[in-house]
Amino acid sequence: MNARSLTILVDADACPVKEEIYRVAYRTGAHVVVVSNQWLRVPQHTQIRRVVVSDGFDAADDWIAEAADTRSVVVTSDILLADRCIKKGASVLAPTGKPFTAASIGGAIATRAIMADLRAGGDQIGGPAPFSAADRSRFLNALDALLVKLARG
Repeated sequence: MNARSLTILVDADACPVKEEIYRVAYRTGAHVVVVSNQWLRVPQHTQIRRVVVSDGFDAADDWIAEAADTRSVVVTSDILLADRCIKKGASVLAPTGKPFTAASIGGAIATRAIMADLRAGGDQIGGPAPFSAADRSRFLNALDALLVKLARG
C-alpha cells in the first residue's frame, strides 16, 4: 500500500494506542504527527514527528484541527475535536476503534452535552469503561482498514 501522503494526527496527551499507531504506520508507510501539550517520548523515525504546543486551552486541538484534511486520520476521544476535523474532511477514530463520522457526530455531541448537564446537576454518573484489550484490537483493525481505504482513494 502506498500511504506515504497519508498522515495520522494523534491527540496524544491521553492516547492509549500510540504504540499501535506507530506499528500500523511503519507497515503502511503513513506519517504520524504526535501532538501534545507536553514533551512525550516518540520513536526516532522519519515517519514520526512530535509537535509540542503551548499549554493553552485547546492548543493541541487547534493545531490538529488546522492540520487535518482529507488525507488525514485523526485519533482522538475528544468529540468536539472530532467534529472540527470531520468538517475539514478528515477521517476520525477514537482509541477504541469507534469511527466518528458526519452521520454520528451530532448524536455524540448531544450525548456529551446531556452528560455534562447531569454532572453539573450533581448526578453521580460513571465514566467510560476501562480501556481493554478488545478496544486495542478493534482500534488496530479499524486504523488499518481506514488507511487501506484512503490509500485506494
